[in-house]
Amino acid sequence: MAGRERVVRMSVEQPLWRALTAYRVLTLVYAALLTGFGLEKYERTWVALAFLAFLALWTLATLPRVANAASCTKRFLGLDLVVAMTGILLTPLADADAQHMDGPTLPSIWTAGSVLAFALKGGWRWAAFASTLVAAANIVERGEPSEDTFHNVLLVWVASIAIGYVVEVARASERTLARALEIEAATRERERLARDIHDSVLQVLSMVQRRGTALGGEAAELGRMAGDQEVALRTLVSSGLVPTTRVSEDSAEGAVVRRVDPDPGALEAGSEASEHDLRALLAPHAGSRVTFAEPGAPVPLSARAARELAAAVRAALDNVRAHAGPDAQAWILVEDEPDEVIVTVRDDGPGIPEGRLDQAEGEGRLGVALSIRGRLRDLGGTAELISVPGQGTEVELKVPKISRGKAGSAR
Repeated sequence: MAGRERVVRMSVEQPLWRALTAYRVLTLVYAALLTGFGLEKYERTWVALAFLAFLALWTLATLPRVANAASCTKRFLGLDLVVAMTGILLTPLADADAQHMDGPTLPSIWTAGSVLAFALKGGWRWAAFASTLVAAANIVERGEPSEDTFHNVLLVWVASIAIGYVVEVARASERTLARALEIEAATRERERLARDIHDSVLQVLSMVQRRGTALGGEAAELGRMAGDQEVALRTLVSSGLVPTTRVSEDSAEGAVVRRVDPDPGALEAGSEASEHDLRALLAPHAGSRVTFAEPGAPVPLSARAARELAAAVRAALDNVRAHAGPDAQAWILVEDEPDEVIVTVRDDGPGIPEGRLDQAEGEGRLGVALSIRGRLRDLGGTAELISVPGQGTEVELKVPKISRGKAGSAR
């Protein structure tokens, strides 16, 4: 995948760097011809020739620096701009009449190459910065701005900013294309894994379920567990949460691809600031008695929020298993709203008698108070429990996408 991203970068940006390399060489030749044909007008010929010789050495020696974005460092860009501005400011020293005539400066249009390097490296903001400094040097060199000076300065300023903007748009398009290529590769890998799993693991689990049910006794319980695992695995495969090939960041090329890590273990070792797909933590709960409904797209949350919300869902399911009866069905619904994530856990059990929760807390059984409401309160969210005797129980968990921590406990 990284190789494919490099191909994209080469096809979009590299020709611009090659064009800049050619431009610097051609404008060096142009500056040399201007100096050679007008040598008699210089009062200090040695100044013009010395600068031209230095410019030639600098240009040829730094050609590898303008070969690509990686080699064109900030330090080089600064020195290159100093060379261009020095040539502009030396022009009156070589030709005393330069301030009174609208002739070319010593570096002539070579200066534009230095500004364009800023545009290719950093976009339109860098181009605006460099062209502004060049404009100031031209005004100082002329003593007072003339119509031609203003025209030339404006032309360089607009052209460099336009090219810088085009470069930024091209880089944004590259990132979009790289993301699309990652999704395409992940989809193909997921389909391959789904075929392999279907032909092996799922068929074995299905066979164990059938044989266990037929044998009865303890084998029936094993069959039921195999059936639960089959449903959970099918959910993982169909929802796209099976781990696929990673695409790492290629800093040299500048193409950054970020993926939501579906590995629940990464929540323990990963950064709290990273994002994780909540679906990956909730999908394993799906089984013959638990139905899992999810959005088609990832549901990103911070590591802490995803971990705590998943723990609250697990506590709610534990309550279903403990109090709703062995044949109770449960449903998990995940809703990804613009400002918050809502997870609803509902069951068809007998419900909770009125006052039972307060009684449980008084007896020191704080499963709902701490495992569910306490976790959500610490995230700045809420947990609402609705139960009607004989009609089951529904727990609605809400977590803001930007966690307010304990500050939200007053909600």
